[in-house]
Amino acid sequence: MAHPLAGKPAPRELLVDVDLLLRRYFEKPDPGDPQQRVSFGTSGHRGSSLRGSFNEAHILAITQAICEYRKAQGTNGPLFLGADTHALSAPAQRSALEVLAANEVHVLHAREGDWTPTPVVSHAILVYNRGRASNLADGIVVTPSHNPPEDGGFKYNPPSGGPADTAATGWIERRANELLTAQVRRADPSRAGTIEVHDFLRGYVRDLGNVVDLEAVRAARPRLAVDPLGGSNVAYWKPIAEEYGIDVTVVNDRVDPTFSFMPVDHDGKIRMDCSSPYAMANLVALKDRYDLAFGNDTDSDRHGIVTPGQGLLNPNHYLAASIEYLFGNRPGWSPGAAVGKTLVSSSLIDRVTRELGRELREVPVGFKWFVDGLLDGSLGFGGEESAGASFLRRDGTVWCTDKDGIIMDLLAAEILARTGKDPGERVQAIMARLGTPYYTRIDAPATPQQKAVLKKLSPESVRASTLGGQPIRARLTRAPGNGAEIGGLKVVADDGWFAARPSGTEDVFKIYAESFRGEDHLQAIVAEARQIVADALRGA
Repeated sequence: MAHPLAGKPAPRELLVDVDLLLRRYFEKPDPGDPQQRVSFGTSGHRGSSLRGSFNEAHILAITQAICEYRKAQGTNGPLFLGADTHALSAPAQRSALEVLAANEVHVLHAREGDWTPTPVVSHAILVYNRGRASNLADGIVVTPSHNPPEDGGFKYNPPSGGPADTAATGWIERRANELLTAQVRRADPSRAGTIEVHDFLRGYVRDLGNVVDLEAVRAARPRLAVDPLGGSNVAYWKPIAEEYGIDVTVVNDRVDPTFSFMPVDHDGKIRMDCSSPYAMANLVALKDRYDLAFGNDTDSDRHGIVTPGQGLLNPNHYLAASIEYLFGNRPGWSPGAAVGKTLVSSSLIDRVTRELGRELREVPVGFKWFVDGLLDGSLGFGGEESAGASFLRRDGTVWCTDKDGIIMDLLAAEILARTGKDPGERVQAIMARLGTPYYTRIDAPATPQQKAVLKKLSPESVRASTLGGQPIRARLTRAPGNGAEIGGLKVVADDGWFAARPSGTEDVFKIYAESFRGEDHLQAIVAEARQIVADALRGA
């Protein structure tokens, strides 16, 4: 059940106390408390100074660990530093600059008061590294993505341009925790000859025409609207419109660290989640005034697409429509370029990929699994169910190896311009041919011990032979696309599947489920999933 405030304006008592948040940033965390140590998840270290999990000490330690890691790896080119609009991002960026200056790292960052989206940092790294074998660049992005206003985040992108792999993050996490109580060297960035202001925006905007057909958009003149949700791409849309002559209205250009303009999300929290119909309620309300509208989360790596006929599109549905369109309209791509999806994304993508005659590469959760394929062009597209995706340039070379919500927005406009149908209409046609998926994700309670067992289950631990009335045809604990452990379990039948994964931060496990036979069949799969997991945990 949604919270009573879901989709409504946030009351004053829900807004974060920014002054308190910033004061607490300078307090010392307790390294004896596991919740207050450095912990890298799929998108870096996240936390809040209000919980003692995102403080100056964390950022000093992580940045020093990154300096040592990049030196050990021989990464001695410039470091591109980006940050979003969360309140904790600015002080964290300053802390990072002090450590980077002390380590004499050549840093390129936006001028004070500007923000840099995650995909723009990835793009900058790859453009710099193109054709180089040495003096390679890497990057840091200070962002907790779509998390609530009281949160901060800090992530590292190596020279591949995308999210760091577990080997890198594991090393950085261990070293940062060793440094958490140490005196980390700092220097004044304003006096360091290695710290340089960089214009990220111009290079990214001028290159967009090489990944999306914006000439077609200009010619068709659709009326477009965008809500940056107070995030880092707020200053990008006017230059994009001017550069390409397209009709884009920014319906909300406010930047406010409390995010007071945001409708409340499903659980009663403020969250800049562009895949949530509650968080996107303001833009959805404008759907009939524009041919297409879109929004992004705070660091602009996720997308939300709004059409007049369907409102906010289901993220899985838009991924399927994007794949169908791109692989039919990119003659510059390799005929062998594959489709990448995470194993909890919709099987509608599997059906579209089969129809296209392309290889499907199904990987564990986390965009890092797409980096190598996008880098070498063997993946044309990589996407995940949480509204994050990226794809190749029109000539089949790499654009960005992190999620890029901006190009996913503009792709929706290209689809409309080139086909005369918006992505929602394209989805309806796809489902008329291939079936309608019913999808859900729920949380179920689990003890730490049960979570540990679930993470290490074997396929043989599933004793059931059917799912939703159909024979089980796959029991997976490794992703079929790359053989990597999925940290849980996926069970597949012809018209439905479920996956169960332990949460990294809460005492719950997540059940993802899908059916192509309707809502009742989906609920039957969920009930059976609970039982299958319970039986497997008892037998393990």
